[in-house]
Amino acid sequence: MSPFAHLIAGLVISYCLAVLMLVDEDSVALGEPNLQSAEFHLDKIVDGLARPTGLTFLGPDDFLVIEEDTGKVKRVVDGEISQTILDLDVSTDDSRGLMGIDSYQNGSKTFVFLYYTESTSSRDGEGDPLGNRLYRYELSDDKNSLINPKLLLDLPAGPGSMDNGGPVLVGPDKYIYLVVGQIQDDHGVGHQTKAQNFEEGVDADGTSGVHRVTQDGKVVATGILDPAAEKSGYFAYGIRNSFGMDFDPITGKLWLSENGVHTNDEINLVESGFNGGWKDVTGLAPSGFDYSGLVSFNGTGKYSDPKFVWNHTVAPTALLFFNSDSFGPDYKNDIFVGDYAFGRIYHFELDSERTGLRLNGTLSDEVANSDSELQSTIFGEGFGVPTDLEIGPDGLLYVSSLRDGAVYKVTR
Repeated sequence: MSPFAHLIAGLVISYCLAVLMLVDEDSVALGEPNLQSAEFHLDKIVDGLARPTGLTFLGPDDFLVIEEDTGKVKRVVDGEISQTILDLDVSTDDSRGLMGIDSYQNGSKTFVFLYYTESTSSRDGEGDPLGNRLYRYELSDDKNSLINPKLLLDLPAGPGSMDNGGPVLVGPDKYIYLVVGQIQDDHGVGHQTKAQNFEEGVDADGTSGVHRVTQDGKVVATGILDPAAEKSGYFAYGIRNSFGMDFDPITGKLWLSENGVHTNDEINLVESGFNGGWKDVTGLAPSGFDYSGLVSFNGTGKYSDPKFVWNHTVAPTALLFFNSDSFGPDYKNDIFVGDYAFGRIYHFELDSERTGLRLNGTLSDEVANSDSELQSTIFGEGFGVPTDLEIGPDGLLYVSSLRDGAVYKVTR
């Protein structure tokens, strides 16, 4: 099994080994995908992909899918790989690669946003990283190529090659949101800036945060840092690494999954100025925690506890609000979250205020202390690392699987 550091964005190797110690690889992680309820059905839409990390729909039975290590953007039409419409030069060390995609219809144009570690070499895995970069492309009229690249964000890709983050999302405000992790090396050392809550650290350099920019790459005026400052596009900070985020279709609030170290994986409600606490605190802040030790950027940043914590790591991946009627009222606008350790998809309902999860029994403390406590939340498992969860134009759930090299469709 590939270490989790080779996902859309990576975890440190020691973390991955800890995951493997917790998982029965043959019975769970390498099993066939299955859904918990017989009411749901699973179809493999396309396979033969090389480590797919994300997808975005262009229309019914027509989507783009990205491959982490090849740097290729492929178009899939009616369940067949139509062609490669873009072949990027990407660095592939550890969690580097082609990591995130989303699209937006702007009048007669379709913009496609890509996040990847750009390389000096066209040969996969060779060359030096130029940066972790967010680009905007235009889809050609025939939908067979991506043209007119525009660099929107140029962020650090070193000195380490792990925890690069990866999700890219067009928000309901039409701004572009991107998560970047701490970018650490194989010794577990990441950037030590104010964005990681180092009070005496250097200024934030673009790592450990959610960035928000316009579709032209301009900083949104309400950013939490001085708009005149370099790397001022932060919407949130203090984030170790994330593979998934989405907006609540009812409240418009952003939610985020976050990976801990051996423990304390999280689901967070993220508002402007959110401080996730990394590197001072993970999971729920302990009683008596001294919040004054966290960086607040002159009061514009504020720490918030996660809304859910996995005490034993599952390495959460994609996160999606299911804004569709296709599965009935019991699932509409609920959260689905993937994980690496078991290839699972979890289903969570929100509380009446939609500021937390509706959790009962042993989960009412917002912490899963054992795998047995999670059983009621499992929607499906064995997906071989669900890297992206998307709703298609048909209102159904689509899942990309890193290990399986496939995209699945879930129907009811």
